[in-house]
Amino acid sequence: MATTRWLTAEQQRAWRAYLESTKVLFDALDRQLQREADMPHAYFEVLVRLSEAEQRSLRMSELADLTLSSRSRLSHAVARLEERGWVVRTKHETDGRGQIATLTDAGFAVLESAAPGHVDTVRRYVIDGLSDEQLEQLAAIGETIIARVERGPADPECLDPGA
Repeated sequence: MATTRWLTAEQQRAWRAYLESTKVLFDALDRQLQREADMPHAYFEVLVRLSEAEQRSLRMSELADLTLSSRSRLSHAVARLEERGWVVRTKHETDGRGQIATLTDAGFAVLESAAPGHVDTVRRYVIDGLSDEQLEQLAAIGETIIARVERGPADPECLDPGA
């Protein structure tokens, strides 16, 4: 059995600062979107992903992957967005089991209206408080974490303490 490599005091400080910062940031983003656009951040993310897709449409399974949502959680969110007239679901043309989510013109208008407040909040709490060097470091740190998680825990680089 492997010996646990406990975090040093400085590693623990960095880890906890990262965790707390992501929690308070996403809480602030969610509150801002609820207040100004009457939607949670998760719905905003769905609208953004659809707006960036070709013909503003994605398979539900792909949308779930992009938003890091379970299929059931995404289905519930899209149902709420459909009720508001912001998204429509249709059957996939060739795969009877698949569904396509499409951003409506009304949904795109809501997204356009909500985006400036969201960007202002991101600027206020993240972008404008960091130097160009810190922003570059933040991007590199995020990209490194994403790459390691995507490779998975069995990847030799994730198992190597020096990696």
